[in-house]
Amino acid sequence: MTDPLPDHAPLRVAVLGAGTVGADVLRVIGTSGDELAHRIGAPLEVTGIAVTDLGKDRGEHVDASLLTDDPASAIAGADIVVELMGGIEPARTLLLEAMAHGASVVTANKALLAQDGVALYEAADANGVDLHFEAAVAGAIPLVRPIRESLAGDRIGKVLGIVNGTTNYVLDAMARTGASFDDALASAQELGYAEADPTADVEGHDAAAKASILASLAFHTRVGMQDVHCEGITTVTAADIAAASRMGRTIKLLSIVERVEEEGEERVSARVYPAMLPDSHPLASVSEAYNAVFVEAEAAGSLMFYGQGAGGAPTASAVLGDLVTVARQRVHGGVGPRESRYADLGIIPVDALRNAFYVSLTVQDKPGVLAEVAGTLSSHGISISTIHQETEPAEEGEPERARIGIATYRALESAMDSALDDLDSSGAVLTIDSVIRLEGE
Repeated sequence: MTDPLPDHAPLRVAVLGAGTVGADVLRVIGTSGDELAHRIGAPLEVTGIAVTDLGKDRGEHVDASLLTDDPASAIAGADIVVELMGGIEPARTLLLEAMAHGASVVTANKALLAQDGVALYEAADANGVDLHFEAAVAGAIPLVRPIRESLAGDRIGKVLGIVNGTTNYVLDAMARTGASFDDALASAQELGYAEADPTADVEGHDAAAKASILASLAFHTRVGMQDVHCEGITTVTAADIAAASRMGRTIKLLSIVERVEEEGEERVSARVYPAMLPDSHPLASVSEAYNAVFVEAEAAGSLMFYGQGAGGAPTASAVLGDLVTVARQRVHGGVGPRESRYADLGIIPVDALRNAFYVSLTVQDKPGVLAEVAGTLSSHGISISTIHQETEPAEEGEPERARIGIATYRALESAMDSALDDLDSSGAVLTIDSVIRLEGE
């Protein structure tokens, strides 16, 4: 016999945005309402759905009578606002207004959190409401809650992972098929993994926003987008993929946030860039549009989270998890975890870090060039691990050329920048074709 439904008054829910994710959220609320009511202790009642196009057919699970193109009217009187519209404005203003009126907020808006999360956190505190954002970082993968709650008693040292499915699909396709970046991106767009304008993904901005959120949570420090060093994958070539394969490595776009301690001072590093990982590293085998993240904690050790990082149903799962959590807290009183920023650690710039590198150069194929290159690197404190050289076909009448691939030991980023400047001004070096970091040792 099924228990009777809770007799608690319904919780009024406003949904801002009814695209792929929003429609899935509304579908589950509509088809699993009784189950959700039992889990929460009160039924959910959708009272408004804000959209930009009232005439668009959104399927049977989106009640057309609740649609409005006036989001301010949708949030009026709501107990919980679910924001899935994206962008900075009007989302920011609407969420601040909702919290001022006593509504808790569930959002998947990583760009807003990374750019102006401070205002949202402060509004949540000032009004005694919840702000939850599991879906903002890695789709269906539970990551925010484990860092914010499960590991609240531990000390996190590093979070490293693949947090953007589009770029992972592109790099994986290049490695599997030998395709160029442009062809792999076109394939991702055809399959719906990449937007018509993929700039936020391929330039690393999406991953950087997620790195900002993860660093803030893991290290109890406010880390904004301006604090994240960001490089995308647009310069990765088929030759780079082949070089990585030759070295027993795979190129992935990594989001890395970590504590860095030097001379007794702790600081935070947050960075996004393509890197070569050993094929033996678990992240190297993450294929297609999947995400995977490692969390390294003092007591818990290494934890790995893996799953679908994007898509309507997976992202809706994370949104619904937050929605149930927030609704439970409203039924039983109290609020969830607040912003934790007591550590207030400084940010270490990327040029103060130490990394190993792969550098590809096209040089004149003549005696003494390799020694000159090695000498330049050595003069900046950079030691060579391995060298690979191939003769390049030259045009008639042009000097013979060679391509040199150099893997280095760890060195200061600033030292590598200076060495590259010197190499670029050398007559023997025709072009600096690529510089890619080596991670995962």
